[in-house]
Amino acid sequence: MADLKIAAILGSTRPGRNGKGVADWVVAKAATLVDLLDHPLPHLDEAAPASMGQYAGEHTREWAATIADYDGFVFVTPEYNHSTSGVLKNAIDFLYGEWNDKAAAFVSYGALGGAPGALSSTGVRPGTRRDGRSGRDRSGWTTR
Repeated sequence: MADLKIAAILGSTRPGRNGKGVADWVVAKAATLVDLLDHPLPHLDEAAPASMGQYAGEHTREWAATIADYDGFVFVTPEYNHSTSGVLKNAIDFLYGEWNDKAAAFVSYGALGGAPGALSSTGVRPGTRRDGRSGRDRSGWTTR
């Protein structure tokens, strides 16, 4: 089996963010950094639902090409107000098919240990459609 390409998606663009250090740790273990600071997406501006794959914006097509290149993702998310970051949620919402049939995990950090950030992310986790099933398969998820 070929080596898997795993992206660590850094879900914070906040000045002075702590997530860069956390993401660097994940990258050192087994991933390539995809920093949302380097992918400045506007608030979701696509007219068609992402599930149709008809991306009008050049920024969306570039984002889709970036994500499509990976086999799985480790989302590095801060805990902001007992939730994940808006920029990460927005980046996930832009796409659909590019997330399918790929593994996803979360590494979170924050004042309360990050658990609320990771837990809230499971509700917006990209659809995986593994093993012929549609929707989200949350079995085996843990938060520490």
